[in-house]
Amino acid sequence: MTSDVFHPSATPRSSERRWIGETLFVGFLLLAFIGITPFKSAPLEAEVGTVVQTGAGDSLRQICYLAVFALLVFAAMRQRGSKIFSALPLVLLGLLAWCVASALWSPEPVVTIRRAGLATVLVVSAFLSVETVGTERSLVLWRWVLLAVLVINLVSVKFVPAAVHPFGELDPQLVGNWRGIYGHKNIAGSVAAITALVFLFMPARRFWAKLFDFAVVGLSMVFLIGTHSKSSLGLLAVAIVAGAIYRIAWRQEIDRTIALVAVGLLVVAGAVFVLADQAAIARLLEDPTQFTGRTEIWNAEIAHIRDHPILGSGFGTFAGTGKDSPLAPYIGGWVIGASNGHNGYLQLLVTVGGVGFVLAFVALLVVPAASYWRRGDIGLKALLFSLFVFFVLHNLMETDFLEGDGVTWVGFLLMLAMLRHMEGTTR
Repeated sequence: MTSDVFHPSATPRSSERRWIGETLFVGFLLLAFIGITPFKSAPLEAEVGTVVQTGAGDSLRQICYLAVFALLVFAAMRQRGSKIFSALPLVLLGLLAWCVASALWSPEPVVTIRRAGLATVLVVSAFLSVETVGTERSLVLWRWVLLAVLVINLVSVKFVPAAVHPFGELDPQLVGNWRGIYGHKNIAGSVAAITALVFLFMPARRFWAKLFDFAVVGLSMVFLIGTHSKSSLGLLAVAIVAGAIYRIAWRQEIDRTIALVAVGLLVVAGAVFVLADQAAIARLLEDPTQFTGRTEIWNAEIAHIRDHPILGSGFGTFAGTGKDSPLAPYIGGWVIGASNGHNGYLQLLVTVGGVGFVLAFVALLVVPAASYWRRGDIGLKALLFSLFVFFVLHNLMETDFLEGDGVTWVGFLLMLAMLRHMEGTTR
């Protein structure tokens, strides 16, 4: 790989700017992937199966993000001037604008604006960071942060009681599962899967460096298995095969249409795996709450979408607003306290309606898919494509899209930003 980050003729001033940009980027990554309260247990509803990933209600964390955001904008403006904002996709900005506009019909407009503001800060921070630092250097720094998280998670399982789901969980199936610094084993599992993909598909390097990458992949698998996050484990396998197909087909001039069909079938197989886990179905037939209430939540979401197909309930109003969930009229029991809809696509329809969903679909799926169709740096694109497949499928069972500062959402943003930066540098 080549990058202007390591250009020998870089001036002291440009080197200083790169150092500042990289420091701010690492600060952003540490906030997102470690946070300011590691090993903090998830809220009660998360213990019953709802994965809480967002720090939207944490004032200190919001202040930290705002500080990093302001510094990133300042550093980016110094380096590139107003041109830096061309790094932001217009359709994604349109989606964020719609999220803010939904405060007009939201039952809690202040909450909607605050959460839409955090979403905007995260999106802009991710894209400006990558635009300032560059795709390759961003990937290197992200790898180091992911490696640090993996080491902390593995060590903490042995020495930190909070790193393992303890006895007394409301969901007894969680007891003994590894969660490391995160509040829930599913979050820890998704980060381990992301780590494995990033290190596995890192473009060819020296022999010993690649052996190191494989060792990290192995350790990531050990931790992922310890989390018992079956969805992440299964989707990791699907993403690896998809990334391999992409790398072979685009590099060896194999008919890309055939490869596209193969990847499509693989994605469908992954979706079937996620949605049709036999053990989960068996538990579901006996007691719907044993499947973390997903089917009850999904049915309520679909009913809400039928009644509010265009505008939705307002961004960020799904839970934690101080009022009943918008699903309250359609659902009862403990599930009404769920903090996310366990499906990123359905939750978008519930909160931002059909208009917001179309904007999100174009920004998050169609635009990157078109970029992957075009040839470029195949090694890097194969890595990013494997992440893309993982994130797209992961949202079938969890809510990542626009979900506060959830680690999987931040990972998705980094993937989008790196892909866009690559496309911009090859034009």
